[in-house]
Amino acid sequence: MRPLHYAVIGGGINGLAVARQLLLDQPDVRVTVFEKEDAVARHQSSHNSGVVHAGLYYEPGGLKARLCRRGVELVRTYCEQNGLPYDECGKVVVALEADELPRLEAIHRKALANGVPDVEMIDGARLREIEPHCVGLRALYSPRTAIVSYGQIAQHMAQEIVQRGGVIRLNAVVQRVFEQGQHVQIELADGEVHGDAFDFVIACCGLQSDRLAQQSGDVATPRIVPFFGQYYVIDEAFKSHVRGLIYPVPDPRFPFLGVHFTKRIDGQMTIGPNAFISLGRENYQGDRFSLRDVADYLGYPGFWKFASRNMAATLRELKTVISERHFVREAARYVPALSEVSVTPAVRGIRAQAMEPDGRLVDDFVIRQSSRVTHIRNAPSPGATSSLAIGEHIVRNLIHPHGTI
Repeated sequence: MRPLHYAVIGGGINGLAVARQLLLDQPDVRVTVFEKEDAVARHQSSHNSGVVHAGLYYEPGGLKARLCRRGVELVRTYCEQNGLPYDECGKVVVALEADELPRLEAIHRKALANGVPDVEMIDGARLREIEPHCVGLRALYSPRTAIVSYGQIAQHMAQEIVQRGGVIRLNAVVQRVFEQGQHVQIELADGEVHGDAFDFVIACCGLQSDRLAQQSGDVATPRIVPFFGQYYVIDEAFKSHVRGLIYPVPDPRFPFLGVHFTKRIDGQMTIGPNAFISLGRENYQGDRFSLRDVADYLGYPGFWKFASRNMAATLRELKTVISERHFVREAARYVPALSEVSVTPAVRGIRAQAMEPDGRLVDDFVIRQSSRVTHIRNAPSPGATSSLAIGEHIVRNLIHPHGTI
């Protein structure tokens, strides 16, 4: 009996996690990863904050909450076993105003329900013990929140996949997949149908996930709308002003967190990200314009409904796009000593945010499946934290729900 042959589309951290899990669970299967770039992890996997999210914000019982908590365990173990850096630098979510306190308490309740270890509410005095330059009335302290390099993790997984007998095919742009009887065919961008037929296909295409899904016969929505987030590195002479991660209390009126302080695994301290509509799904340098990408969201009714409900957030974020000084001062509300610190542009990430036709942002992970094809349709933050758990979930609970092949 021939071994089963799997195709994984997308060489980012989620696709690599799926491919690795397939080879871990059944070493005799064949796995081929299709990646459109000339190397793996060129997109969201290497353009992010590097935070290993503990699971503070997510609705208890949802996929995000469950896979984030499982993902933390798997990422930490993977880094420990493979000599990759993992720094439990800790995180505080800080309330500056009294009206933020009920929201902070609600996050605390979610964190406890999700099983976040050692999380606690602290007063201003305790906050200053943890972050001496930070101001605030109260804070939620998550000492086990960590930072890593997801790019390094993805690169290491790619090496492991090849060592375990998998194939990573680079410069291979997949146009669509289609089921034919008991097999699945893959059509590449040049019209070539890949020579091998596959038993199962898992598409992990991030910023292009909706397009491949729709071209392959899946439903048209949710649609991916790209939002960029800029990070800045602060002057190295001042990086010790912040020890770990300092976050604002999320405002339910706004769809994104707001600017905050994030320590990087290389020891540098960053401010960011903001969140603003991107002129291209892969516009990481900020100097490219994609007519197709812009036309996609301008022609999508959901985008206009979203925009009309979020004008205040749009104006707030626009200020951080236009003015570097305003960007810094937004973060410095939490660390006033850094209000005039000099900064250098660093990584720009692009969030692959799924949006419904009514303008709602899709909150939870969305994984859609037919008999032989699985599409990850929405996996924004904490997608990287959850990556190894997403791979485990897809392989063991969706493709093979009884854990066997």
